[in-house]
Amino acid sequence: MLPVMSLAKKLLHTRYRVNDLERTVKFYREVLGLQEVRRHKSPRGSELVFLKAPESEELIELCSFPSSGPVQVQPDLTHLAFEVDSLEAFGRHLAQHGLKFSEEPHLRPDGTGFAFIDAPEGYEIELMQKGKGGASY
Repeated sequence: MLPVMSLAKKLLHTRYRVNDLERTVKFYREVLGLQEVRRHKSPRGSELVFLKAPESEELIELCSFPSSGPVQVQPDLTHLAFEVDSLEAFGRHLAQHGLKFSEEPHLRPDGTGFAFIDAPEGYEIELMQKGKGGASY
């Protein structure tokens, strides 16, 4: 049997277009702790910044392309989800940045839970906590 070469093999990155690239990059670095991997200008003139979470391979591409018009994020359109060790500790971290959850933590008896925050452009960020004994979300 021959290998199938036309199938998608791996998710590489997810792109979010933003109005204020530097403000958004700062949020992802300082509030979420992502690492900036690279930045460059695309052939069509978009400013691109690639970020990643410390334990992930997939990148997040933030894109600024003002000539395509302002970004207007609709409620509940899309979100990114990140694992955190503790939603309670993350809430304290948010407060140090003058931020709070947009949707307070929902916790199950086994300790699994989730909460939401809003990124600067209005994209939702879901924060997920594993439960006792590594119980899944």
